[in-house]
Amino acid sequence: MQKELPLRKKIRLEGYDYSQDGYYHITICVENGHEMLAQIVGDAALGVPCVELTDIGKVVKHYIENINIVYGDEVKLNKYVIMPNHIHMIIVINNSGTPRAASPTKAKIPKVINSLKGLVTRKIGFAIWHRSYNDRILRNEEAYRNIWQYIDENPLKWAEDIY
Repeated sequence: MQKELPLRKKIRLEGYDYSQDGYYHITICVENGHEMLAQIVGDAALGVPCVELTDIGKVVKHYIENINIVYGDEVKLNKYVIMPNHIHMIIVINNSGTPRAASPTKAKIPKVINSLKGLVTRKIGFAIWHRSYNDRILRNEEAYRNIWQYIDENPLKWAEDIY
């Protein structure tokens, strides 16, 4: 008798076209929360903690910073932070007259994320990523500003949690 697999929770917004223009907050996590991308160093009490990348974190940074080069004007990375066990990014999709993907599976966001994960995996020689990623559609300027601030303050909040 074959064991029934558990139903997986749908993490993408049902019916949303991820190829359309917009601002997206993306979070990519390391499998099992392993802290292998960076360390947060400095004193949270003084408000000066900073991110110190590991060798793996430096590889991740290289490929993140190539997003704007590889995808041109259609995909722009506006902001990011590499944390010990996850990454936060704001990605902007701007089709500006280019044909859109026919379905969400061919949309730009999954393509960018899967490419990033794959390139890092090949470069370091082993897989580190959680199976999927989290996304949030930033629908207005207030949401955009809030996420920008959240990304800026993420190292400080991490440091506060460990001190």
